[in-house]
Amino acid sequence: MLKKTLIASLLATSFGAPAALAADSSPHSITGNVGLFSQYIFRGLMQTNNDPALQGGLDYSHSSGFYLGTWGSNVSWLTDSPAATGYTSSSLELDFYGGFKGTFGKSDFGFDIGLLQYYYPGTHNSIANPGTVKANTLELYGALTWKWLSLKYSHSLDSKTFGVNNSRGTYYLDLSANVPVTDKINLQAHWGKQKFDGNNGAVSNDSIASYEDWKLGATFVLPKDFTLGAFFTGTSMNAAQKAFYTNASDNRFVGKDTFTVFLQKTF
Repeated sequence: MLKKTLIASLLATSFGAPAALAADSSPHSITGNVGLFSQYIFRGLMQTNNDPALQGGLDYSHSSGFYLGTWGSNVSWLTDSPAATGYTSSSLELDFYGGFKGTFGKSDFGFDIGLLQYYYPGTHNSIANPGTVKANTLELYGALTWKWLSLKYSHSLDSKTFGVNNSRGTYYLDLSANVPVTDKINLQAHWGKQKFDGNNGAVSNDSIASYEDWKLGATFVLPKDFTLGAFFTGTSMNAAQKAFYTNASDNRFVGKDTFTVFLQKTF
């Protein structure tokens, strides 16, 4: 799934600035973003069942490289298949994250390490739906970057990763490129691998829940800090995995090839 870019650029450096100006510059910064998306795609999977999503976030950063942030979006995937997830109500995803990022000396290589908590408020009923667990998930992540290329590894610290029971050790590998073509146009490409660990009884989580995803897209910078974007996403799964990611309510496969457009503003 595509999950959305959660963290904006956190280091702002001003070389050759007058001494008085540098002395007055604050080491703290706060940025935000809000966007309207035709749907929410996370790691290649539809989170809103093809319906629009309103998303936004707020980030604090320090010149040392330390950062904190939060991000949110409406979702429907937990209530689209209540018998499988155990959720009778849940329409929101809230993410909370923090970490440290920087560069290796004066090179074009960088790093980013941190923790990310996915939180899904709502009503979960494991009595009526035995075997189901809450989807809240904590991940430890680390990334290496070079100019417009990044490689990120996210490791689940929970035993119920996104509602899959006994799945501690699950990981997601993300290789992404954000290539500037002009000062206003960027091309995007992504490949990801979601690998589930653990077992539920005699069934391996890997055999039913693991998959690969991909994304191709472009963004165009508009005036007033607006960005217009579009991307095409899809997944690679076997028959058992496709069945696992198909909504029981409407028989809709949430990992299908799909097109998304969005308009976002940063401030």
